[in-house]
Amino acid sequence: MNLRLLTFALLLTLTGCSVLQPVKDSTVRHLLEPLVPDRALTAARPAMAVNRASLPGYLDTQQLVTRSEGKLMVSNRDVWGEPLDTGISRVIARNLSRITGSMNIQPVESFTSLDYGTLLELRITQFEPNTDNQMVLEGTWKLQPVTGGETRSHYFRLLAPVPVDPSAMTARVTAMNQALEQLSRQIARGQ
Repeated sequence: MNLRLLTFALLLTLTGCSVLQPVKDSTVRHLLEPLVPDRALTAARPAMAVNRASLPGYLDTQQLVTRSEGKLMVSNRDVWGEPLDTGISRVIARNLSRITGSMNIQPVESFTSLDYGTLLELRITQFEPNTDNQMVLEGTWKLQPVTGGETRSHYFRLLAPVPVDPSAMTARVTAMNQALEQLSRQIARGQ
């Protein structure tokens, strides 16, 4: 009886080793990156926290999503390396720091105390390619003083070219980076 069990266990082990082969992970993880050229950060002002961007529900997912003709297409292969709202606030903060030279512009979660005077609020309503191969970044932003007082929101609709092959997700992410650079420059100008 023990010999039968041992033989069965050995047979099961050998079969399992040949059937259960490692599977190659073909997932591509994308990150948004700041495009404003790096420079020495020496200024203390402005001191600004960048809040996580408010996103439409369909964009608030790990997978890259494309909307076309009223349908959502979700990529199972291309995913974000971090939550999209976190990536947007990180890139906007980095771009603004490089534009202004301030070392005190960071995502809000990077501050340990209220060491900033202004909170940047972003509400994004669209961030995807359109049918004309343009990346559309649309929404509103406002700089809210921490001391109180309401400020007005600024509307934006920015376009960045996407290469003709819209299935190339890396090119799409590059266009997203370009749109975020445009938005950062608009915020820095206060428009």
